[in-house]
Amino acid sequence: MTPSALHRAASGKRLSFTSQELLERLVAFPTVSSESNLPLVDWVEAYLVQWGARCRRTFSDDRSRANLLATFGPEGSGGVLLSGHTDVVPAGEPQWESDPFQMEARGSRLYGRGTADMKGFLAVALSLVPEVAKSTLDRPFQFALSYDEEVGCVGAPRMIRDLVSAGIQPEIAIVGEPTDMEVVVAHKSVHLFRTTVRGVEAHSSQPHLGAGAILGAGRLIEAIWRIGEEARREADSSAGFEPPWTTVQVGLIEGGTAVNILPAECTFVWEYRSLPGEDQERIPKRFETEVRERVLPALREFAPDAEIETEPISRVPPLAPEEGGAAEAFACEVLGEAPGAGRVVAYGTEGGQFQEAGISTVICGPGSIDQAHRPNEFVEIEQLERCEAFLRGVLGRVRG
Repeated sequence: MTPSALHRAASGKRLSFTSQELLERLVAFPTVSSESNLPLVDWVEAYLVQWGARCRRTFSDDRSRANLLATFGPEGSGGVLLSGHTDVVPAGEPQWESDPFQMEARGSRLYGRGTADMKGFLAVALSLVPEVAKSTLDRPFQFALSYDEEVGCVGAPRMIRDLVSAGIQPEIAIVGEPTDMEVVVAHKSVHLFRTTVRGVEAHSSQPHLGAGAILGAGRLIEAIWRIGEEARREADSSAGFEPPWTTVQVGLIEGGTAVNILPAECTFVWEYRSLPGEDQERIPKRFETEVRERVLPALREFAPDAEIETEPISRVPPLAPEEGGAAEAFACEVLGEAPGAGRVVAYGTEGGQFQEAGISTVICGPGSIDQAHRPNEFVEIEQLERCEAFLRGVLGRVRG
């Protein structure tokens, strides 16, 4: 159903959907990160508005993507925010056994791109909108849908800055990434960089007349490996992460024109994922020391104009455990669990961005991260049911 049809229907009976019906609709929007998410946002906003939500958007620079924030209940700060990203990774793998953008039920599982990561959570949350709208709320109850999480959590910071500046900062955020419905209280950071080595082209028989960019890049990549090995040796296994150390790796490299030509340029993309509590700038500083003291002087021996430039691509802050955190206590109360036993995970989320804004945050959502970014992605129906019970319990604690 299109947004206009939804608005027409809203003039009469307001529409409601089950979580599975909503998941089927959300999966059908092919919101891969290279495409606009506006058709999905339009549809969801129309659905929310018919139930009385107060909605606001924040856009990407080119306005092809948008975050959506919907609020029920009183104005102002406080209350609970349910957060999920709308984008999904591409689904071009040949191993798919069904159309990745047409949800398919097989036994106890629902298959489709985004069913686990993380449209399943959004579907469950949105299925409760009629109950939220009919409730007397003593605190704000909010739904946050972000763009471009999969390419570095790019969209959420704009939405967070907007809600804080508008004076509608929630007390608690629940980010519904797939955790098998277990409460996650911490995750690593993600820092992504692009390094470009610029040498001087020359015939390979005359290396003294140039500087090979690939060899320079290779020395830096070897330095990255050494930094990662040091982090592994220094790991504290009691931290609970798997693996229990800050990881460093190079994922992409490009350069060169022919085997007998010293390449003028080489670019590689690298990342590190650092544990909460560590100096988040330690690795870039180590890397720049390698550039300044070893690699660049060697390149400039025969090519004084050689350069090395490192450009940050994205930064996803860690989610740190909160001593006596309001979000963990709240989520555990709903689940009937004692605080203090929350899991930690190695993957990054938007949770750290909410936490940096002073919002107590946990990660808790249906499905397994093991299914994310894979062909034949699925979520168990039982996980959606558990999520529905959890979010209904959340709503019950926000009612007046």
